[in-house]
Amino acid sequence: MALEVTDANFEQLVNSGKPMVLDFWAEWCGPCRMVGPVIDDLYEEYTGRVTIGKMDIDNNNDVVFKFGIRNIPTILFFKDGEVVDKLVGAAPKSAFVEKIDALLS
Repeated sequence: MALEVTDANFEQLVNSGKPMVLDFWAEWCGPCRMVGPVIDDLYEEYTGRVTIGKMDIDNNNDVVFKFGIRNIPTILFFKDGEVVDKLVGAAPKSAFVEKIDALLS
């Protein structure tokens, strides 16, 4: 299960020294429910190498506002604390793997 990222722990996680993948989602969002199991699978596959988490947009306004998240699901890819890539909408697992592998290279 992916990490629960909140306004309170975001800075610590994004600046942990590991790349981070952050899925912005909401319980009421259909496409988010399709992406959720993919994010959980990726968490298992990349444990120890990449921080992979989910942020509920209904409960974390500060980070959502900071990155201008308007559509969900939006997945941001961070390296060295900075956004280096993003995906908006549902995508196949292979699209996530390609972007995560790029973070690790």
